[in-house]
Amino acid sequence: MRRNDWKKLFVAAIVSLSMVFAMSGTGLAEETIKMGVAGAHSGDLASYGISGLRGVELAVKVINAKGGVLGKQIEIVAEDDVCKPEVATNTATKLASQKVPVVVGHICSGATKAALGIYKDAGIIAMSPSATNPGLTQSGDYPNFYRTIASDDAQARLEVDFALNVLKFKKIAVLHDKGDYGKGLAEFAKKFLEESGKAEVVLYEGVTPGAVDYSAVVQKIRRSKAEAVIFGGYHPEASKIVMAMRKKKMKTILISDDGVKDDTFIKVAGKYAEGVYATGPRDTSEDPMTIAANKAHKDTYKSDPGAFFLNAYAATLALANAIEKAGSTDYDALTKALKTEYVETPLGKISFDERGDAIGVGFSVYQVQNGVYVEMK
Repeated sequence: MRRNDWKKLFVAAIVSLSMVFAMSGTGLAEETIKMGVAGAHSGDLASYGISGLRGVELAVKVINAKGGVLGKQIEIVAEDDVCKPEVATNTATKLASQKVPVVVGHICSGATKAALGIYKDAGIIAMSPSATNPGLTQSGDYPNFYRTIASDDAQARLEVDFALNVLKFKKIAVLHDKGDYGKGLAEFAKKFLEESGKAEVVLYEGVTPGAVDYSAVVQKIRRSKAEAVIFGGYHPEASKIVMAMRKKKMKTILISDDGVKDDTFIKVAGKYAEGVYATGPRDTSEDPMTIAANKAHKDTYKSDPGAFFLNAYAATLALANAIEKAGSTDYDALTKALKTEYVETPLGKISFDERGDAIGVGFSVYQVQNGVYVEMK
């Protein structure tokens, strides 16, 4: 081989290697683009995590059918955290080791908080469909975190305004499950009630998650003469509390959050669920994209979607859109795209503010009527 041929071959090799390294830096050297999905896929809160996972699955199916993102198919990498912080750290480590650039998750605020530092160190964007604790975005500790749901301060404000201005209650008990999500929401509710000057907080207390019996706290509610209980937490505890109150012939109204606005609560509480209020993502059921997503769920899984299905679907679309607009999975490029680009989703046309909170989403109040949650107009 002549000297010039060797030189050409050497230059070509250098160019090829440069291209490989450049693609590796953008996350596009792989045959697929990996998308992590983290949440409770088993355990007491699996209804939330599985619903979210299905939202990702169906959104990815649509995206991949249209050619994927940047010419590559999205590959889902799912990990179960059982909604427990101590498990979530292991879940996050597993996803980081598989070099996923983005994660849809986690589901519970406590698990999300436990995982975010790991993702931050690994340069991974995490977007939750359901983790509403305000500190996750407001603290500034997790610039890699986004969510497609409004935070607890907005949710607590809606609950308090509804209790005071619509239901006209004067004596309200505030309970929580001692977790990042439930306690955080309850603290805001208590603060807003006290600031209003319209009602008295007659009881403020935490309950132990997973307890068999809540008769002691129910007795405290009775003695406080509370007209309503605002509860921050999830459906397993809420169902036991409302069942205990009704079995004691108490008419105290239960007002709760999106951790309770789930069909599983109604199934567990049965007839005692009637009349319960809960806040949840605003109803977008008439939106064409929502109609299509809900139909796909029913056709695929032979059931109606559960809580956070649409929020997870929206998160998937938002992340895929950011990758497409950024032209890569580079962390800085994705960050810029998420905060400057809008994307059409089943929640409406959304983007994200500087903190990572979604622009264009909100909450509504729902009530259990004849065994189903109905949005209050």
